[in-house]
Amino acid sequence: MNTSPVAAGSDRDPGAHLTAKRVHIGKYGLDVGPLGHLAAERARLAALSWQSFDARPLGATIGAELRGVDLTSDLPDEVIDEIRRALHAYKVIFFRDQPLTAAQHVAFARRFGDLEIHPFIPSNTGQPELVRFEKSADVGGYENGWHHDVTWRERPSMGAVLHALRVPQNGGDTLFADMCAAYDGLDDATREQIDDLVAVHDYAQVFGHVVQKEKRAEMRATYPTVEHPVACTHDATGRRHLYVNRFFTSHVVGFDEAESTALIDRLARRAEIAEYQCRFQWEDHSVGFWDNRAVQHYAASDYWPDVRVMERASIVGERPRR
Repeated sequence: MNTSPVAAGSDRDPGAHLTAKRVHIGKYGLDVGPLGHLAAERARLAALSWQSFDARPLGATIGAELRGVDLTSDLPDEVIDEIRRALHAYKVIFFRDQPLTAAQHVAFARRFGDLEIHPFIPSNTGQPELVRFEKSADVGGYENGWHHDVTWRERPSMGAVLHALRVPQNGGDTLFADMCAAYDGLDDATREQIDDLVAVHDYAQVFGHVVQKEKRAEMRATYPTVEHPVACTHDATGRRHLYVNRFFTSHVVGFDEAESTALIDRLARRAEIAEYQCRFQWEDHSVGFWDNRAVQHYAASDYWPDVRVMERASIVGERPRR
């Protein structure tokens, strides 16, 4: 007697006929089924090998933990070049047990380009290139939203190196989303719609409240709103990726407010698709290095009132291009 459970009226798994096709549940605007467009990139990453370290991939197309490299040492140029190639491949890379001093942190990040000085977040380290995120019972986090960093700059960050100095026993993970996969997963009509659009980015949506009233005109003159393509071409890989977020993107040029808000929200929500993500659980002296063009990130604010102390060095990028 066959006692295997089956769906009512069928002896097949209800997903057996789907292969790599998606099914739309219209009532809720929900798409289910395998994301087949990830397969080629997933296979390509799985086949990579490296000379200077071992890589353990985390997500389907994003994230890898690199083992066998010491970031506290003065690494040879060929190792730095290979780390750069790994960053472009995996889009975010992680290292464990890297007890960097502030000076070593800055020195490592500077191997990849000039470093930013953040005008709104203090360094508190004696190293102005490092911003310090020190959360406790008295200082709450507000990073828990999907975003690219500093898209309000004319030349936003190419990447960022984040060092965990003290983390809670659990909680405080950071999630990363592959915005190349997010672009590739759009339907043809949406890609055609957005490929020539530009959006305005503005620091004031998040940081406006920290600027003293008498300094607002000066800061606005220094950091005016900027326009970037809604979909960009990555400088190093040539891949297309989405480049709007709900932290800093104000509006889409040429759209009325309602249409603009709806489009930005719809595109930004592509980061929320779990298959595009990886998640990293920090330990003391873990280091994360992400490509700020290709990924968005989300710092989970689930550890209050515990203490979480992180320092970040951000690398100056080029102006985003269509």
